[in-house]
Amino acid sequence: MKIVIPDDYQDTIHKLEAFKLLAGHEVTLYRTPARDLDELVERLKPAECVVEIRERIDFSRALIERLPNLRLIALVGGRSRAIDYAAAKEHQVLVTRGESGSPEAPAELAVALMLASRRNVVVEAPRMQRGEWPTTLSYRLRGSTLGIFGLGHIGRLVAEAGRGLGMKVLVWGREASLREARAAGYETAASKAELFERADVLQLLVRLNPETRGIVTATDLARMKPTTLFVNVARAQLIEPGALVAALEKGRPGFAAVDVYDEEPVIGGNHPLLKMPNVLCTPHLGWAEWDTFELYFRECFEQIVAYAEGKKLRLAG
Repeated sequence: MKIVIPDDYQDTIHKLEAFKLLAGHEVTLYRTPARDLDELVERLKPAECVVEIRERIDFSRALIERLPNLRLIALVGGRSRAIDYAAAKEHQVLVTRGESGSPEAPAELAVALMLASRRNVVVEAPRMQRGEWPTTLSYRLRGSTLGIFGLGHIGRLVAEAGRGLGMKVLVWGREASLREARAAGYETAASKAELFERADVLQLLVRLNPETRGIVTATDLARMKPTTLFVNVARAQLIEPGALVAALEKGRPGFAAVDVYDEEPVIGGNHPLLKMPNVLCTPHLGWAEWDTFELYFRECFEQIVAYAEGKKLRLAG
């Protein structure tokens, strides 16, 4: 079977132990994104199966209609908002999915961004390499208030880490999050406004869906202290469009650490957050570690093998 794996940014998929599952198939990998839809069509046109790495490809109707050989979209991970499932069904294209979650990796990155930003690691390490004097003072985490917006699987791990660092954990979210926070001994905010007003570090850990899109508004951000750090490893679309950049320019919050963006990948340094000295940016690394890749890609490749052997599939959509 002809398999195309587009957008292998890290150039690592062929190094995974799970990749051996595709032995005997004709596999083509691309590292860099296609320039436009026409180039993407040319890359994917020979494929009977395309591996959709999370949401890196927009499998729109316009794309699916131009891929006559496509029979299977094998999704890495459990869900994607970037696939037109109705169009796939109309064109007899099956979509398979993973079944596991891996909250540890994004939780670790959320904590790493918090530590690196508060202690100015990314600012001062290069200065030392250049032989320059330090220029900053840090903000202590112990005793400060860690705001958790959304105490799901990732939020629980981040809260545990914050508690271990001696931070006071303050939670806001849906009623289930509030109940779990109280059971764990965390303080709960009386409102979203209180969370944004009190937090010294605010971790946005809400799952994106139609109800949560734009849930963080310009008004929310304006409530934050000039010294507060806003961390987002969840989804950029949780924030009202343009609100974070505008808020940082006004100084509330004073700092941000961000792993997600409205349009990804961010290429050529072309993003306003990258030009702001009070922002630490990483290129959506939340899930990008070996254990998670082995887990997610193994589940994806197992579905491809099952399809090739005519076995039962785990279908999405």
